[in-house]
Amino acid sequence: MAMKPEDVLRAIAAARGDAICVPTMTTSPAWRTIAPDDLSVGCVGFMGGASSLGLGLALAMPKRRVVVFDGDGSLLMQLGSLATIAGARPRNLTHLLFKNGVYHTSGAQEIPGGLSVDFVEMAKGAGYRKAYAVTDFDDFKRRLPSMLSDEGPLLVELHTGLADKTPMTDRGGLSFNQQIENLRKKLDKAG
Repeated sequence: MAMKPEDVLRAIAAARGDAICVPTMTTSPAWRTIAPDDLSVGCVGFMGGASSLGLGLALAMPKRRVVVFDGDGSLLMQLGSLATIAGARPRNLTHLLFKNGVYHTSGAQEIPGGLSVDFVEMAKGAGYRKAYAVTDFDDFKRRLPSMLSDEGPLLVELHTGLADKTPMTDRGGLSFNQQIENLRKKLDKAG
């Protein structure tokens, strides 16, 4: 049975410390509810951009962990980001890939290759320091501390079901520009 995205996000919220999180597409509505005042910037509206946005934040803030909540459909839009991230070698980047085999946000159409796409092998081939898949929630909880502390770039392919809400079914949130301004203010306060 696939992991429930909301359960995964709740576990991350409890363990993330001061990490900057980059939720995208179907993780965004739940993350806004679970961690409304955290250090995060949602990547909705430019599909495939979460990993590149996460890389920029990781390079700009090398002493702070950056955790990207990517989707399999989103990452397929920008596979080149794997090589770019691997080449930059940000030690503080954790790339969590929520794999459900569909473009959930736009109506659950199957992504090219469906569930057979192996993002772990792609990340390894691109040069990520570590990449592996997690299919069981208990295994996820056991490995979560190392996901948030191991030297990156690290990709973890999380086999999940569909989220309860998507950006299309759960309106709300702030514009990207407002999110960036809010993140700057929070980082200034955090020092």
